[in-house]
Amino acid sequence: MFNTFLRNNQVVGIILTFLRVYLGYTWFTAGWGKLTGDGFNASGYLKGAIGKATGEHPAVQGWWATFLENVALPNSELFSFLVMWGEILVGIALILGVFTTFATLMGLTMNFAFLFSGTVSTNPQMVIIGIILLVAGYNAAKFGLDRWILPLLKKQLPKREQKNEQYA
Repeated sequence: MFNTFLRNNQVVGIILTFLRVYLGYTWFTAGWGKLTGDGFNASGYLKGAIGKATGEHPAVQGWWATFLENVALPNSELFSFLVMWGEILVGIALILGVFTTFATLMGLTMNFAFLFSGTVSTNPQMVIIGIILLVAGYNAAKFGLDRWILPLLKKQLPKREQKNEQYA
C-alpha cells in the first residue's frame, strides 16, 4: 500500500523531486569541490580508513581494509578520479532527473563505500533519501528529463530486438 502511494501519487512525486534535487546538489558540490580544489588525492583518506581497521572496536571491517590496502591504495589515482567524477555525474544526473534510478544506485554505492571506510558524516541521511528514491521508482523522476528520455528509449528498444530476430 505504501509502495503504491510512493510510486503513483502526484504530490509525492513533487516531494521526491525536491529530495532528488537536494541529493543531486549534495553530490555535485562534493565532487565540484574536489575538482576545483588543490588537487584531490584519495590516498590519505584510504590510509586513514585502513588505520581504522585496528584496535578493540574497529570502525572498518578487516575484509574492507584488505580491499582498500591491496586494491584501492595502489590505484589511488584511479579511485580519486572515479570518486570525483562519480560525485559530479551522479549530482548532475539527479538534478536533471536523467537516468535517475541508475544515478541513485551509483550514489548509494559510493555512500556505502564511504560508510564501510568508517566515514559517517551525511552518508546515513543520503542513504535514506537514496533508498526512498529507489523505492519510488519512476515517480522520483517524473518531473525530470527521464519523463522524455525513457519513453524514447523504450521506443528504440523494440526496433533493436526486431533486427536481432532477423539474424537469429
